Amino acid sequence: MNIAFDEYKQKLGEMKPVLDHLGESMNLDGLRDELERLHAMQEAPGFWDNPEKSHQIVVKAKTVEARLERYQKMVASWEDMVAMCSLAAEEDDDSLLPELKESYEKLSQDMERARLETLLSGHYDSYNALMSFHAGAGGTEAQDWCQMLYRMYTRWAEAHGYTYKILDYLEGDEAGLKSADILVEGDNAYGFLKGENGVHRLVRVSPFDANARRQTSFAAVEVIPDIQDDSQDVQIKPEDYEMQVYRSSGAGGQHINKTSSAVRLIHKATGIVVSCQTERSQFQNKETCLRMLRSKLVEIKEREHLDKISDIKGVQQKIEWGSQIRNYVFMPYTLVKDTRTGCETANVSAVMDGALDPFINAYLTCAATGSWVTK
Repeated sequence: MNIAFDEYKQKLGEMKPVLDHLGESMNLDGLRDELERLHAMQEAPGFWDNPEKSHQIVVKAKTVEARLERYQKMVASWEDMVAMCSLAAEEDDDSLLPELKESYEKLSQDMERARLETLLSGHYDSYNALMSFHAGAGGTEAQDWCQMLYRMYTRWAEAHGYTYKILDYLEGDEAGLKSADILVEGDNAYGFLKGENGVHRLVRVSPFDANARRQTSFAAVEVIPDIQDDSQDVQIKPEDYEMQVYRSSGAGGQHINKTSSAVRLIHKATGIVVSCQTERSQFQNKETCLRMLRSKLVEIKEREHLDKISDIKGVQQKIEWGSQIRNYVFMPYTLVKDTRTGCETANVSAVMDGALDPFINAYLTCAATGSWVTK
């Protein structure tokens, strides 16, 4: 047998116990029981009497089905590769080697992603993610950096099969953007993105400086779970917030619906502000704002281990030196390094195009093991 096929046969033999352990970690039996329960609910009389609740159950069932199907596909891929090795040995056919190599690399990547999903044990990890982008001090330079981060995360979302919806988008005075809010939709969106919450620091030669001086810029990314059902989490009464209505401006271009009335809600107790200007009506903009506000309040309450919403102080994080979670250096050398995990790469261009998996994976692994970098 070709030595290369011999090596892959050995690799596949070593991979099988890992694949079996992954199935145990995914709790396949529990997923099958859950799917059976959800299907029974769908078949029960009066299931569609509450469309909103029915929709949530249907989405949950599809999510569970997708997880089971992903594992079945991984097992099938492993079996196909074992058969491929046997076929190559019988026919002494080297032409199958490129296909075997590609299949092995893909299965390894799929297994790693599935392993990371088993680390997502938080209550809201499976939820959609609400992401907010805010430029720090520094005018055009910081606003340009904010837009670069916006592009980086939307590229990552698209590459991983997530969809995103723009909720609010405020362009910069000369370039970039001052702030933006998007909803990233898909299974485990919040779980994978939650570690991106924080201040991001850029060092580069400014394209806006005629003297080509090196500049440092900051922008903040906020990530919270999209919590739609407030029955058990928190209820917001009309007297709890101030509502401001304004006409969607020209800033934002194609990102906004200029025929809609924008809505801004200010939570009186905490000072938290949320805005939405992209829905078709003022009512829809308000509903989206309430969803965003509720999600922010619940996330802060959970993170700070508070007993009630009134305990939230509404402290805003400082977008400045010393508070960053990650540094992006474009010159005098190229390096992206996470201050919490130590994960780093010199391929800045790839990162800015959305290649964030090494940083996300490192964060989830450190969070599961507690092995953070000591600053």
